[in-house]
Parts: sequence; C-alpha cells; structure tokens
Amino acid sequence: MLKLFFFVVLARVALASDVIEFTDDDFDSKIGDHGMILVEFFAPWCGHCKKLAPEYEVAATRLKGIVGLAKVDCTVHNNVCQKYGVSGYPTLKIFRDGEDAGAYDGPRNADGIVSHLKKQAGPASVELKTEADFTKYVGDRDASVVGFFADGGSPAKAEFLKSASALRESFRFAHTNSEDLLQKHGVEGEGIILFRPSRLNNKFEESSVKFSEDKFTNAKIKQFIQDNIFGMCPHMTDDNKDQMKGKDLLVAYYDVDYEKNPKGSNYWRNRLTFETLCNKGYQPELQFKSRQRFIHVLSYYQQKLPVSGFYFSTGSVQCFGFFHRRDGKALERFLQDYFDGKLKRYLKSEPIPENNDGPVKTVVAENFDAIVNEEDKDVLIEFYAPWCGHCKSLEPKWKELGEKLSSDPNIVIAKMDATANDVPSQYEVRGFPTIFFSPAGQKMSPKKYEGGREVSDFISYLKEEATNPLVAQEEETSKKNKIEL
Repeated sequence: MLKLFFFVVLARVALASDVIEFTDDDFDSKIGDHGMILVEFFAPWCGHCKKLAPEYEVAATRLKGIVGLAKVDCTVHNNVCQKYGVSGYPTLKIFRDGEDAGAYDGPRNADGIVSHLKKQAGPASVELKTEADFTKYVGDRDASVVGFFADGGSPAKAEFLKSASALRESFRFAHTNSEDLLQKHGVEGEGIILFRPSRLNNKFEESSVKFSEDKFTNAKIKQFIQDNIFGMCPHMTDDNKDQMKGKDLLVAYYDVDYEKNPKGSNYWRNRLTFETLCNKGYQPELQFKSRQRFIHVLSYYQQKLPVSGFYFSTGSVQCFGFFHRRDGKALERFLQDYFDGKLKRYLKSEPIPENNDGPVKTVVAENFDAIVNEEDKDVLIEFYAPWCGHCKSLEPKWKELGEKLSSDPNIVIAKMDATANDVPSQYEVRGFPTIFFSPAGQKMSPKKYEGGREVSDFISYLKEEATNPLVAQEEETSKKNKIEL
C-alpha cells in the first residue's frame, strides 16, 4: 500500500508541468485549439535547451490561461520538426490559430518570456478612457507610445495601429479619444506622444516627445519611435537589450537598482554620462546597465569587477577599452582615445591554431578576417558547438567535403566554435550547426546555407554558388570526356 502511495505521488509530480507536449501524431490536430501558443522545438541533449527548461516551465505556469506554452522533442517527433524547418535547438515559434506566425526572438528567461508574450496576447494598442487609465499606463517601467485621436476612425489612427501591430513585441502602445486627455496634453484633433519612464527623467532631455510630422504614415511613426524611444541614456535590461544592437554605444556598468535606489542609480548616470557627453559634444548613444545583472559581460572582458565601469562598442560589435574611474575627466580621455584609435579592441577568441593545414580550416575570432574576409576566396563555414549532437554527426561529412575540395585554390571549407569565439554580426547564429557561404568579393553579405547535410548536397550547392568553377567539377568533366573519346 505504501509503495502504491509513493507511486501515485510521483505520478502527480510528473504530471504537474504546465508545458503542453505535442507529438507527430497530434500536433496538427491540437495546435489550432490555441488562439496563440509558443512552441519550443528541442533536443534533450542540447545545452541551451536544458538551460531554458526551468525558465520555460515557470513562464508556462505564469501564463496559464493567457498564452499556451508547448514543446516538441525533435529526436522523437522528427516529422513535425522537419515540416517547420527546425535546424537548430532550441527553436521557438509562435503559432496563431494553428498557423506559424514566425520565430520567437524575445528573451529566454521566465520574466522576459512572460512580458513578451503578454504583449503579443493582448491588443496591439490599449484603449485609455480616463485620466486614471492614462496615469497608470505611462507609469510603467518602460516607455509608452500614446496616440490621441478625437476621431476614432481617422486614417491617422489606422496608421498608428499598423505601427503598433508591427512593433508590439518591442514597445508599448495605447490610444485614446478622451477629450479631457487631448486637451490636457495639448493635442488638437490628433497626435502621438512618446512618454519616457519617470524613473529616467532628467534635466538634459524632455520626459515626453511629440510626433512632429504633418502626415501620419506607418513608416514615419515607426521611425519616430525608433529615434526617440530610449532617449540619450537608456537603462538596459534583459527585455530591451536586443533592440539596441547595431549602434555605436558607450556602455556604463553600475550597481543599478531602480526599485530600491532610483535616486542613487541616476546620480552617477547623470553626472558622468550626460554632463560629459553633452559638454564635450560626443554623440554615441549611451546604455546604462546593472553591474550585477550583466556581470557575465564584465567577466568576459577579463577585468576585476569594480563598482562601476565603461566600455565603448561599435555597431559592428567591436568593443574597445574599459575603465572604472568615477570622474568626468577620465571618461573624456577614454572617449578621446577611442576616436583617436588608441583603444584596444576586445575579442573573445580561442588561440590561433599553430597548425592549420588540414582540409578544414579552424577559424577563431583572432584569425577570422585572415581566413574568411581577407583572402579573395569563397568560404563555406560551419558554426558549431562542441556539445551539439547534430554537429558531431556532421563532422565526418564536413571533413570529407574538405578533402574532396582540398585541391581547389578558390574554395575554403572552415569551421568555428561559436561558443568560444566572438562571431561577426553579419553571421546570425541562433542554433547549431549553422552554415554560411561567404562569396569572394562580397564578404559583408554572407548567405545562410539552408540545404541538405550530405556531402553531395554541399557539392551541388557550391557548383551553383561558387565564384569560380569547382576543381572537382572540372575533374569530373575531364573524366567524362576521356570516356567518350
């Protein structure tokens, strides 16, 4: 009897998950039962999947009854994974009314998943009917974009809602036709105002920005938001960090805590960043990060972990220098050294191999330019992870491909451990293995390889894409001609 009791308890624990499990047999029949659902395609051996699992479980529980979270084990249910083009793990997709609505590109922690999906699940723009609604909405920790429209059916409102729908994953939108709210905010007929979070208010910029274009178009509204949403010095969090990629940034690390110490958090932000940059005329956008929340970044730069610190990064994800003195003069010198080209560039890189004469070239961050970018050759490069099962399966085929093309002077077959090296920004690696073709003369525009994983598939692809005819192809043609003679 006691054994039976424990069996029942364990069975209940095993069934406690709020994550739905789909299979090849029931995916198509059940996915349409959910107006919106997030599906994780995973493999049990995948390190990233293991890291995501507890966060995914917590998010599923918190979103129960709002948005469903599901998963598919691709090592068991391969048909549905192939159907949706899953090539790396984990792959997360949003489905609406049974249809693939695109990749989920949001945060991969419980808080971020919940925040991201709540924005997706509700209306793209929230209607504000009263002053109390408005005050509560713009009091959020993130910026708010509010449309004011006296005419609820105006073309301007239609364009605003288009922008809200397109950017709902990233930003917060609301609208109102309340006459009291229009009058209070000085809007005659129609207008859009971006309200920055009150915790980031400062004397260097306005707390709100009005859309100033004469014509309301989706494109102009989106550009207005992109240009103004973060202000001069945003507070970077897990939720918004991806929205700041691709810009030149001065990044400041402090013990930021806007919940318990907003005044102290803003003190050094205002003194060292705003004053120095405004007075000296430097123009890079700023980011303000919690030292504890992003401590892994500081560890990455192999520095002692000071109370505060700065680094400068460019849109091409090159990072330069680091200092942690709390005075404007030090920051001024730091920036001047950057513009004078005196700062050291930081790269996460394995050592350059002493012997790299094999059929497959080993690429690390320090020799990426020399092997992939500088030589006028076509390069087919695999980005892999040492723990990835698919990468291990591909390894002998990749080596065979390198051997078959080893005599071709115009082709390089290469591989790079993307977990141990910085990957250039134009190579978007979200799963493993990811393969890119970098054509000679077009090094800034690599093409992602989406074909089969057999040697013959790679050969066929290169015959189509290579800048020069493959040597292997020429040899085959020569042999055929000899037989015909």
